[in-house]
Amino acid sequence: MEIRVIERVLKVNDELALEVRNRLREAGITAINIISAPGSGKTALIERAIPALRDKLRLGVIEGDPDTTRDAERVAALGAPVTQINTSGGCHLEANLVLRALDALPLDELDLIIIENVGNMVCPVNFDLGEMWRAAVVSVPEGHDKPAKYANLFRKTDLVVLNKTDLLPYVDFDMAVFEADLAQLNPGVELLRTSCRSGDGMAAWTAWLERVCGESPARAPG
Repeated sequence: MEIRVIERVLKVNDELALEVRNRLREAGITAINIISAPGSGKTALIERAIPALRDKLRLGVIEGDPDTTRDAERVAALGAPVTQINTSGGCHLEANLVLRALDALPLDELDLIIIENVGNMVCPVNFDLGEMWRAAVVSVPEGHDKPAKYANLFRKTDLVVLNKTDLLPYVDFDMAVFEADLAQLNPGVELLRTSCRSGDGMAAWTAWLERVCGESPARAPG
């Protein structure tokens, strides 16, 4: 019975995700779903991208959090259109929430929407939000074993961002193990090493955003 309920929920979500994707395609907008654990630096990566891409891409943001509007406030302070989804304790975003959030954004003024999912490396993976691309973010302090422990996320992502690399000298992080596990799960997946504090890797991060925006918004997640 529980399996049937889960299947029904996912089916309804997939139908709404298709509606989101069609709406974005009609507007010529690329959407990226960022998934990670809390504190990995998702919002900081978005903050870095907004000013860097201001003269190249019109960027909007959907912020997902259980409570508060603090991340949305950080984004708004940089002048980007943003809407907040509070899940009231829910562990992931769903397509129906994203569909409603689109109504609060000026779609005719955007090229790219970044969806910052709720901080969680498990639940968000199975819910298509209508995005064209997925990015998995993991930070150095979380440990090198995250791909092995959260394999489903890393199998289903188009990009892996290893953030907070400025902390590598101070923590026990085995880069060889991290890269080997990632290569086994998702051969050929692009890996960016970044530090929002030092600025390392920020050019590669914004270049990736710019590149995927140049590809068809009709693309389904990889």
